[in-house]
Amino acid sequence: MKNIGQMMKQAQEMQAKMTEMQDKLGALEVTGAAGGGMVEVTMTGKHEVRRVKIDPTLGTSDLDVLEDLLAAAFNDARGKVETQVSEKMSELTGGLQLPPGMKLPF
Repeated sequence: MKNIGQMMKQAQEMQAKMTEMQDKLGALEVTGAAGGGMVEVTMTGKHEVRRVKIDPTLGTSDLDVLEDLLAAAFNDARGKVETQVSEKMSELTGGLQLPPGMKLPF
């Protein structure tokens, strides 16, 4: 019976740490860029876009280029978020790898 009690305590501690980590991810901001910084996207650790910055010299004469740069900046920001989330999850789980396809906290 002591083992079950200990397991329940560990599960509660892990849940508390996960909640804390989710709060931290909501406050985390990363910026992705494209076109040498002409387009920047700032995103939270929960993949919420906070800001989009477009250099005014880029103009709107070539919308295809602008659209491509926006997509690249979003993807750059998303990749940085994933790296940060992975690092924080590794800290939380003590380096224990999750099964393939399982992503936390989402």
